[in-house]
Amino acid sequence: MNNSNLYAHRRTRLLAQMGRGIAVIPTAPEVLRNGDAHYPYRFDSHFYYLTGFDEPEAVLVLIAGNVPQSILFCREKNREREIWDGYRHGPEAAKSAFGFDATFPIAQLDEKLIELMTNQPVIFHRVGHDSAWDTRLLNLRSRVQEKARSGISAPNEIHDVRVLLDEMRLFKDNEELATMRRAASISGDAHIRAMRATRPGMMEYEIEAQLFHEFRRNGAQSPAYTSIVAGGANACVLHYISNDKLLIDGDLLLIDAACELDGYAADITRTFPVNGKFNAAQKEIYEMVLASQAAAIEVSHPGAHWNDPHEAALRVIAQGLIDFKLCSGSVDAVLESESYKRFYMHRTGHWLGMDVHDVGAYKIGDNWRELQPGMAFTVEPGCYIRPADDVPQAFWNIGIRIEDNVVITPQGCEILTVKTPKTVAAIEELMRRT
Repeated sequence: MNNSNLYAHRRTRLLAQMGRGIAVIPTAPEVLRNGDAHYPYRFDSHFYYLTGFDEPEAVLVLIAGNVPQSILFCREKNREREIWDGYRHGPEAAKSAFGFDATFPIAQLDEKLIELMTNQPVIFHRVGHDSAWDTRLLNLRSRVQEKARSGISAPNEIHDVRVLLDEMRLFKDNEELATMRRAASISGDAHIRAMRATRPGMMEYEIEAQLFHEFRRNGAQSPAYTSIVAGGANACVLHYISNDKLLIDGDLLLIDAACELDGYAADITRTFPVNGKFNAAQKEIYEMVLASQAAAIEVSHPGAHWNDPHEAALRVIAQGLIDFKLCSGSVDAVLESESYKRFYMHRTGHWLGMDVHDVGAYKIGDNWRELQPGMAFTVEPGCYIRPADDVPQAFWNIGIRIEDNVVITPQGCEILTVKTPKTVAAIEELMRRT
């Protein structure tokens, strides 16, 4: 299936689920950074999932019914602007290149939407996602209602299109998984490069630069999220992004970083010693977190439920915290009291795909979702120990997280990030100074 057929197939699936009605799905706007400089443009994930079209100022309109249509509104060709900003497809080229039934200039959107909404029963769009779009579509609907005396009806229902789209995106197809494997591979190479480069006395941002170099060198368009490069105590700050402190001999370095490739994210965390050798306390906590991750991955298979990996990881961590005298009581008591949350305060994973925290329901009604082939997610237990009077000093400022990306397969699960070293022996061997 070539790319245009792939996106057309997705649109056809969505149209079938809509039944009847009109869907309006805009891409993301360009955003000013300062003055007249923009942030690097990144398309809207839902829009791109259905179109493969990466230019700004574009809107997809789908008409469901007996004669389904997919229509793109986009910027017109403009020779002068293309000199400054680069190539634009324009409506004519976009129609053939991306397999749309019709294309129009973006300037005609409101005029055409009034026409296209006529006698449609439902508007599908991302209700509440963008108040300006909510208002715009309601105003256009009112314009259609003004024609009621002519026998014309306006949509009398508004549905959130994400209910349908999120479910589609939750299950990755072969093309998506191929891209995610490549993103995971590039990101793994970046972590390997960072481990090899790290030395005491370097700055966190120097290691961040090693990651960026590897991402871009291998064709990734950008980091998938703001990278965390956290040495020593900074690793106990879950969303640390300053990345501007000195790396100290004897400390650990936690790196949570990965690339985005062709719209798909990887998400990897590794923790390793700045000097290349775990001390005894670091190794004990590290092995506990690694064992908890192994327990979570073990129960990641078809028929399990979303919360099963988290519960499996929690039991291992709770037992470890008891063994290290950081928590007291039985495993069940630690879990019931949630005393473990002092040292492990986040969940063990999230959906992964076009968005780092990807779309999809975690529960169906009151029940955790059953895992099925095609679902991709992270497995990322951790332990973060801040200094305190009741904490042995050897454990102070140890922050460890180990994160891999998995996809459920008919047989179990595939670890997409398997090339990234994570055992103590593999990390120390990689970092051995020769």
